[in-house]
Amino acid sequence: MYVCSCFGITEKQVKEHADAGACTPRQIASACKAGTDCGGCVRAIQAMLGRGACPRRELLDRKRMPGADDTVTDAGSDPGTEPGIAPGMAPGIALPDAA
Repeated sequence: MYVCSCFGITEKQVKEHADAGACTPRQIASACKAGTDCGGCVRAIQAMLGRGACPRRELLDRKRMPGADDTVTDAGSDPGTEPGIAPGMAPGIALPDAA
C-alpha cells in the first residue's frame, strides 16, 4: 500500500528505511522524499515509526546527563560571560559610537 502518493513510496519502503536507522518522519523524508511535498503522509509515517527502539534516540539519551535541564537561558546568564558583552567580544573593548 502506498503511504506517499506524491512520490510513490510504499509502507514496505518506509519500513526498510526505518530498519536502516531512520527514526523520525524527517529522516524518512531525507531517505526517500516521503512527506516533503503535500505533507499528507507525515502522520501515517509517524504512526508506522511509533515510539519503538531507535539507535539514534538511544544514543542521545545515553549522552544526556541525569537531571539535566532543557530550559533555555537568557543571553548573558551563561557562566563565563558578562551581561552586556556580545558573544565573541572581549571584556573592556568598547564599540565605536554611532555618528
